[in-house]
Amino acid sequence: MCMASDWQQQQRRQQLQLRMAAAAGCRLALGQQLAPSTASSSSSYDSEPVAGVLLDIDGVVCCGNKCGNQAIPGAADVIKHLKAAGVPYKFVTNTTTDKRAGVAARLAASGIPCSAEDILNPAVCAAMYIKEHNLGPVALFVAPALLPDFEGCPLLPDGAESGAAAVVIGDMGADWSYETLNRAFRLMMQQPTPQLLSLGKSRYYMAPDGLSLDVGPFTSALEYATGTSAVVLGKPASSVFHLAAQSLGLTPEQVVMVGDDVVGDVGGAQDAGCRGILVRTGKYRAGDEAGAVAPAAVLTSVALLPEWLAQQGQ
Repeated sequence: MCMASDWQQQQRRQQLQLRMAAAAGCRLALGQQLAPSTASSSSSYDSEPVAGVLLDIDGVVCCGNKCGNQAIPGAADVIKHLKAAGVPYKFVTNTTTDKRAGVAARLAASGIPCSAEDILNPAVCAAMYIKEHNLGPVALFVAPALLPDFEGCPLLPDGAESGAAAVVIGDMGADWSYETLNRAFRLMMQQPTPQLLSLGKSRYYMAPDGLSLDVGPFTSALEYATGTSAVVLGKPASSVFHLAAQSLGLTPEQVVMVGDDVVGDVGGAQDAGCRGILVRTGKYRAGDEAGAVAPAAVLTSVALLPEWLAQQGQ
């Protein structure tokens, strides 16, 4: 008798979920469903309602360069739903080679409603950090395309080897040289010691011509040589999620991060005090949710986000 009652309750819950999804404008494909929450009921954010959303880009709302930057089915409708519902959101990406206006243009071209102000990349996070901590002048070792994202930050003249309050390290690709790295080292060895800001800590990435060193090895070299620790401003660092929540005018406990990387997106968000939702698209691999990181929910795709928000009372 108890088993039948449980089955009936489950059926009623599923019917309610479908009705909420329809009201939210979601089109559920046959067999798509919400996975039950695996987050602990004692999480610090349990008492905080969801008030804002952070979304990874490649693999979550857009399939990336591998398929011509096409939008994930239903992603555009999700953004329209968030706008209509008045839910603040940001796209959070780790790209360190393109300014946020360029990222926004790529999303818009794929059919995702987006403006530059909707994008948080490591350069924008670094600029926010610099302004918040009143750091200046700042020495930039970043891709030239990122310079617009540092607008309003006091910059050290090119070639100067002293006088920096902060040194920002990004992915310069082939522009790295011994002379360039040594200039960053000399700046860091001045007194008082500048803050070292890194636009990520990834070791390498796949370039069109093969594996290439990312920003991490250069940052680690400077940390070792100078005896300092960098403030990392790329996922999964907590600083990124704190700045992202701040940009929405919310606390981390009020924010949910949606990503396809169970460690970088979900784990990083939850370490920072946010909720983390894992989607089964992009770099997701079967069983990711069974590891050390327990997502607040697992969704077939971002298209089901409005339904999940409806369940949270949003």
